[in-house]
Amino acid sequence: MLNDERMDDKALGILNSIFGYSEFRYQQQDIIQQLIQGNDAVVLMPTGGGKSLCYQIPAIIREGVAIVVSPLIALMQDQVVALQQLGVRAAFLNSTLDTASANKVEQQLLHAELDLVYVAPERLMTERFLNLLERSSLALFAIDEAHCVSQWGHDFRPEYIQLSVLHQRFPDVPRIALTATADEPTRREIIQRLNLNEAKLYISSFDRPNICYRISQSQGNAREQLYRFIINEHEQDAGIVYCLSRKKTEQIAEWLNTKGLTALPYHAGLSVEIRQTNQRRFLTEDGIIIVATIAFGMGIDKPDVRFVAHLNLPKSIEAYYQETGRAGRDGEPANAWMMYGLQDVITLKKMMESSDADEAHKRIEHHKLQSMLGFCELTTCRRQALLKYFSDYLEKPCGNCDTCITPVETWDATVVAQKALSCVYKTNQRFGVNYLIDVLLAKQHARIKQFGHDKLSVYGIGQELDTKQWRSIFRQLIARDLLAVDMEGFGNLVLTEQCWSILRAEKTLMLRKENKQEQTQRRGRKVKYNNNNNDVDNILWEALRACRKQLADQRGVPPYVIFHDAALMEMVERQPQTRQQFAKITGVGEKKLNAYGDNFIAIIKEHNLDITSHSLTDTVDETVQLLRSGSEVDTIAQQRNLKPATIYQHLARAIELGDIKLEQVVDISEKDMRIIKNAFSMYSDEDRKLKPVYEALDGAFDYHLLRCVQASLIAG
Repeated sequence: MLNDERMDDKALGILNSIFGYSEFRYQQQDIIQQLIQGNDAVVLMPTGGGKSLCYQIPAIIREGVAIVVSPLIALMQDQVVALQQLGVRAAFLNSTLDTASANKVEQQLLHAELDLVYVAPERLMTERFLNLLERSSLALFAIDEAHCVSQWGHDFRPEYIQLSVLHQRFPDVPRIALTATADEPTRREIIQRLNLNEAKLYISSFDRPNICYRISQSQGNAREQLYRFIINEHEQDAGIVYCLSRKKTEQIAEWLNTKGLTALPYHAGLSVEIRQTNQRRFLTEDGIIIVATIAFGMGIDKPDVRFVAHLNLPKSIEAYYQETGRAGRDGEPANAWMMYGLQDVITLKKMMESSDADEAHKRIEHHKLQSMLGFCELTTCRRQALLKYFSDYLEKPCGNCDTCITPVETWDATVVAQKALSCVYKTNQRFGVNYLIDVLLAKQHARIKQFGHDKLSVYGIGQELDTKQWRSIFRQLIARDLLAVDMEGFGNLVLTEQCWSILRAEKTLMLRKENKQEQTQRRGRKVKYNNNNNDVDNILWEALRACRKQLADQRGVPPYVIFHDAALMEMVERQPQTRQQFAKITGVGEKKLNAYGDNFIAIIKEHNLDITSHSLTDTVDETVQLLRSGSEVDTIAQQRNLKPATIYQHLARAIELGDIKLEQVVDISEKDMRIIKNAFSMYSDEDRKLKPVYEALDGAFDYHLLRCVQASLIAG
């Protein structure tokens, strides 16, 4: 066995030469050493934190074959394709293989001709496969998505419980259990059920600082809010929209398509062929939006998902964290956006009550839903609360969630809460929200008169608020566990023990003031790649993306398997001219350097030849001629089959070289010009990045305008 120092050197060498990274992240190095030495580990690491490397590198170093337990076919196939592109000997065994192919993988396993074999727990636990493993040389067992072992978790898989047999049958083979989502009870259950009591526990921070968390209350126009969010902040970006029901996923996908977006439904009720087609398009094409139930997501390794949107309340904070964690796996800015309403709570509670689970399970589910609802109604930093739920802590507010970006106003709602609670009490806890609001507002209809509630002291005592405001009050009272929904009845509200301190005026109740939805939308953060770069860099960015797509299509793999967007961004910034320089790009190992380096270097060199000339390229000149003929930017874009953003890049380049004037492209007042010039003088840097200026002006001027003004300032 290698000593610790030599093991570290060998692991780092593999990290550099195969995976293309210069240094380990989080606790990767310690975890890898733990496994190489033959010891067990339990690893909690955020999505995108590099969990896979923790077992892939030991699998390459240790003698024998690593067996990776994976819950989904999509997950194992994506991992294997990515590893094969890196030159790692990897294979999978699942139902997609014919008998001959499966037999070939099994023979490779027996003869230690592979480094890793991915397998589903159902196949792993068959006596035939366990016997096959007993005749094989095994490096380690990796149990991915280990939270599936928890009966209280959001992705429970009964087959995972049987995995404790691995320790009994293969006591000398090290095991590692990995997950991105587990609160303390789930961690204990993973350790207990997988018999990992002697394993070392590694917990990295759960923080995903690149994700901006934003939650709003639905006012009945959720899909319009979703559309505005996408079109304003994520046009042409990949994203996932989660809905509670299968019917709604199809309706939302169809509606988004009518609005000019490319949206595909995904739920368990669709045929396998449709699900596979839609998933493949999402992975391989740019700008695809998947509208899905929770059936979609686990095992999706797409790094450049720029947003995850929820149109309904998730049933737990674990589910919310897991689903939002599918955004921004590449570490670049991403949004987690959600709209929810009181009806979501009622629907979820009905689903829980009608399930076949025992009472203990239902109590746990109720508690998790209550925690999720409380998280939505926060008036403080969401990230701090989210991390605290997982026993992780952030000292200061994050500055990258809606409650930090637009601080929530609170008000003393003790009196109105007493009115709401009294109304529930006086009407014998038999009615739902809408009826109670009608009583508070003194509505005159037959049911109220039938029950004699127009004679009650609470009748009409709430007319200082309107219906929407009262709905907000009731929703927040439920979130604070001052009211509960009686699911055995018909969704009627009942008082909880905690409410009496408010009714007796023993405590003051501060609730959140509702902000206008438009304000939240306006102040959200845009996360576009090309926002950070000047016009010339954007042309190179698009050329590199086109090269990546062509290479991916030739090999039948998703573009991100060739290179992540973050690697392309680094190419734009560093513009390597030689193989030696290209090898320094993050994610470029020896195999990818040899396979793709020359292609991308050629694109970069061609780009540099274009921009070193002081004359316009032909494509830019064509755009300028169309502008001079009187065509508008949108018309030019449509005529040339290019994006408007690209046309603005051409025109900014022309302005910079003095071929056209700023006023030929944009209409801007002298006052606005002074404001923008002042911002450039204070916030611009030598890299000519627009983002600092854009943010300094609070998004009042779009990037196209700023880019053209910047070009005019350079031209003098």
